[in-house]
Amino acid sequence: MAIPVEEGSLLHAPSDSKYTSLTRQSSLYKPLETYALDKEKHYQQQYGDMYFLRLAKLKPAVERIAAEAWDGFQIAGETVERVDRVLDVRQGKLCWVAGTIYMDMPLKPNILDDISKDHWTTVPPPREKYVSPSGEDLTMLEDESGRIRLIGTPLSREMLVTGCIIAVMGTENADGEFEVVDIRVPDLPPQLERWHTSDASAANGVKTKKAKAEDEDVEMDTPAPAPGGGKKIAIVSGLGFSGTNAENSLEIDLLTEYLLGEALDPAMQESASQISRLIIAGNSIASDGEAVSHDTIGNNRKSQKKYGYDSSAYNPAPIAHLDNFLASILPSMPVTLIPGATDPANASFPQQPIHPAMFPHARAYGSIPPSAGEEKQPGWFDAVTNPFDGEIEGWKVLGTGGQNVDDVFKYVESEDRLGLMEAMCRWRCCAPTAPDTLWSYPFQDDDPFVLNSCPHLFFVGSQPKFDTASIEGPDGQTVRLIAVPRFAETGEIVLVDSDTLETSVVRFAVSR
Repeated sequence: MAIPVEEGSLLHAPSDSKYTSLTRQSSLYKPLETYALDKEKHYQQQYGDMYFLRLAKLKPAVERIAAEAWDGFQIAGETVERVDRVLDVRQGKLCWVAGTIYMDMPLKPNILDDISKDHWTTVPPPREKYVSPSGEDLTMLEDESGRIRLIGTPLSREMLVTGCIIAVMGTENADGEFEVVDIRVPDLPPQLERWHTSDASAANGVKTKKAKAEDEDVEMDTPAPAPGGGKKIAIVSGLGFSGTNAENSLEIDLLTEYLLGEALDPAMQESASQISRLIIAGNSIASDGEAVSHDTIGNNRKSQKKYGYDSSAYNPAPIAHLDNFLASILPSMPVTLIPGATDPANASFPQQPIHPAMFPHARAYGSIPPSAGEEKQPGWFDAVTNPFDGEIEGWKVLGTGGQNVDDVFKYVESEDRLGLMEAMCRWRCCAPTAPDTLWSYPFQDDDPFVLNSCPHLFFVGSQPKFDTASIEGPDGQTVRLIAVPRFAETGEIVLVDSDTLETSVVRFAVSR
């Protein structure tokens, strides 16, 4: 017996409509090993060599800029002269010198705090700022010869932290202090064009102008614009998987469905299909206080520690939640995973990739060990270092989990996170406070935190809010800065257009 179907009823015959099949945009991706540590690393060497390495690399650049700015400069009929070392500065003589900034700040952490923690004494909570409210902070300029204190009005207008390389112009007063008249920084390093590597253009199926010119016997060296086909790069940070993950589990589910194209209308699904890669920029695991096993809460008995590690407080649930999240995303799109301060990686900069053994499901999508003589190719699941350096869709990309900006933030009174990121680019150093207050590996041969080339895209994860800006250099360099917010707090994910590097934000919220 046939049942009549009323208008507006949920019961209806199968539709004959044809739906367009959506295909995920492919990702052109080339990670670089800039911050990978040697397997035979050790910590027996001194940390002071890092600052001398940094000064040796950046001093020629800042001296060139200073010489161009101050050549023939006069004050009261006296012409400024360059001196090679800080100790060559003479009282009353107008001169300029380059060196490393050191901030002498009483509120900075010291080794005594760590000793107090080891002896179970009460330790003050971490400070949000190292800046002294009573004005006791001193700004020093040092090199291999010595150190001199800097004073003057220009210091209040210039953002300076320990470890940045600058040149100062002025004169020494009767008290042995250097009165600064002007300051110069290295500014942005040289920037390569997009698609500057021939293999990258070939991989995208696009010929450069140079390649076309060779076919036509025409001499041209500038790269041809390679369209990205409307691709987008998704960047998320601070997922904050915890032991229960109950607080933001709905937002995580919505994020998963959005990235997989399982939610919203066909137009939004088509937009999601343009996302060619997901970058997770640190702090995927919640902080220790939120991720501990609930079995230990309320248990006042003293647990037995071995090598300073309390096995009863370990909870494998957060990393299992992250693994499940990655395993659900990876069949549809490639993922780049950057560690953060709360993730299971080494604490010192540069953080090395999270070990694939932590991800029993996601590691199946990792890279395949290359054969003899072959170059290693990244897999769809690529656990990388923090900082991360690579090429995505032809752009030079630099990204961190946020520790570098969070540490520099404590040195200054400003609340402008993008201003700090811009300053790092103009200092040509992505982690200037390492190893002073930002834990770092004691490099001896080279300082990898020095920027040898200017990135097109510089993003920093785990920031309080989303913010973005574009800065320009003296030679036409352009850098897109992005402060990526914590997803666990804001529910926001950043989308970057692969053609223009313009950004947009998608927010996931659940009414409770």
